Amino acid sequence: MQKDLESKFLSDFEKNQNIVHKICRIYTTNKHAHDDLFQEITIQLWKNYTKFRGDSKFSTWMYRVALNTAISLYRKSTRTIKTQDISEIAFKIKSNDYDDTQEKQLQSLYKAIHQLNDIDKALIFLYLEDKPYKEISETLGISSVNARVKMNRAKEKLKNILKP
Repeated sequence: MQKDLESKFLSDFEKNQNIVHKICRIYTTNKHAHDDLFQEITIQLWKNYTKFRGDSKFSTWMYRVALNTAISLYRKSTRTIKTQDISEIAFKIKSNDYDDTQEKQLQSLYKAIHQLNDIDKALIFLYLEDKPYKEISETLGISSVNARVKMNRAKEKLKNILKP
């Protein structure tokens, strides 16, 4: 029974582990902190896997556990956990497709996101992942209406930060 549970968890986790890496990138500044947070999220996912009832998609549940773990670690931690500098996570662009303007815009966006509070970061992260409001609300444990209101406020904060 334990082996079946473990195999199922590993299968589900492997299919969706990029979620954890993306969240780690938002809440950490270096590889060591990234690895520590990744490990802590993985532990929390495994510890809580028996509580996953299947009422939502596994990925939605995973987002929720991962974000809650990152946020609580961010709040409790004595060490600083910040948004990783965009230069450390920049996408590898083929030299003939390189667009300096696009890179500068992406850097500005990440710097602006870095200035948001932890909940707004989570909202923007899920929005940038193209998650529908229903899934965002399920992930964060808030109503759809509240998710929309908070998202509009977070977008407004970003606009104000990004104004020249």
